[in-house]
Amino acid sequence: MTIGVFDLFSVGIGPSSSHTVGPMRAAQRFTARLRENGSIFKVNRVKAELFGSLGATGHGHGSPNAVLLGLEGHRPESVDPVAGAQRVGEIEGSGLLRLGGDHVLPFDGARDLVLHRRKSLPEHPNGLRFTATGNDGGELDSAVYYSVGGGFVVDEGAVGADRVKADETTVPMPFNTGAELLLRCEDADLPISGVMLANELSWREESAVRAGLLDIWRVMRECVDNGCGNTGELPGGLKVRRRAAELAAALTDQDDPMEWVTLFALAVNEENAAGGRVVTAPTNGAAGIVPAVLHYYARFVPGADEDGVVRFMLTAGAIGVLFKENASISGAEVGCQGEVGSACSMAAAGLAEVLGGTPSQVENAAEIAMEHNLGLTCDPIGGLVQIPCIERNAVASVKAITAARMALRGNGTHFVSLDKVMKTMRETGRDMKVKYKETARGGLAVNVIEC
Repeated sequence: MTIGVFDLFSVGIGPSSSHTVGPMRAAQRFTARLRENGSIFKVNRVKAELFGSLGATGHGHGSPNAVLLGLEGHRPESVDPVAGAQRVGEIEGSGLLRLGGDHVLPFDGARDLVLHRRKSLPEHPNGLRFTATGNDGGELDSAVYYSVGGGFVVDEGAVGADRVKADETTVPMPFNTGAELLLRCEDADLPISGVMLANELSWREESAVRAGLLDIWRVMRECVDNGCGNTGELPGGLKVRRRAAELAAALTDQDDPMEWVTLFALAVNEENAAGGRVVTAPTNGAAGIVPAVLHYYARFVPGADEDGVVRFMLTAGAIGVLFKENASISGAEVGCQGEVGSACSMAAAGLAEVLGGTPSQVENAAEIAMEHNLGLTCDPIGGLVQIPCIERNAVASVKAITAARMALRGNGTHFVSLDKVMKTMRETGRDMKVKYKETARGGLAVNVIEC
């Protein structure tokens, strides 16, 4: 296992982990590279080029703004969304960029920030190239990065460019497949959360794991609260009306829990679409599903407590690791099945465990949830993470709860394994036409007339 739970759940800003969080991290990484090699103060011009899905839908996903903030040294986990937007306006108005935060140089967006709508780099649909030149026009440094989903960024030297570079840390219970994960559980007589926790202890103390996950849960709750408190239209030109606040005011404690789950998911994804602070879970486009199901657990399951929240997130993280390692969580690579499908599977597994499921039942819940998201395309209207993305999260949240409860009614024995459904998802994504992979050139994106 090369990925930990805090890689899957990280704080960022909307509207997209692959198109906003990833590009910001890539730009910041290039800036840090210039500082490390001693050339940052020699730079007279820096050029950023976005390829593939980043080029096709980058404007709608906030990619140019993310690149500018990253070049100034900002990080998605700490940048203030409001202050960041103001700073982008200042850069555009003054024509001056503070590279790394302290080296001022001219910056012309039309010349220095290029979105290639029809060009792609070889290893992944989400490619970025940064080039720094000196006063004489000669190249000082250049680097290529790939934003491979969920905010993960790899450089062109990464094998296959579809996974993070191998972590050298040795974990006590490594697993690369669902079958291996179940075997670890059986051998150690541990739940899936226990296996994941044992591995997390290779990086940090148990108290730090618990505190970190509860802090992620705090950010998720704040995101729901913010979503329930904000009204008006979402940015981007589609004039999509925010509905969470109105729904929150209308619901009562006697209403169907599934209506509350819908509210929780809508609130998160409206905040994400507005560029607010969210948790990648495992991506921003699917950021509402795990928080919605966690809120369902905390509000409607008798005996729910913080220990359950921690176990839920560890279990969901273990399933997310499997998808990241064996398939994909990138809509630009395999369609929305890789984002909403993976998140639905993760949430179903987490809920099944805290409801008392055995490892086999938990794996079954994850499989059911993913099986019924196979083939889901990524076709955002206008290139914005709004339609169908927001409602899609709400529907998938309810689906995750259904999958968990179905699995708990069985004994864990099932015909299709999680490994088989992941393999099918990967192959389906490979067969899917490019226009259905976050390009806004197929599906609803072209069949709905924009007004």
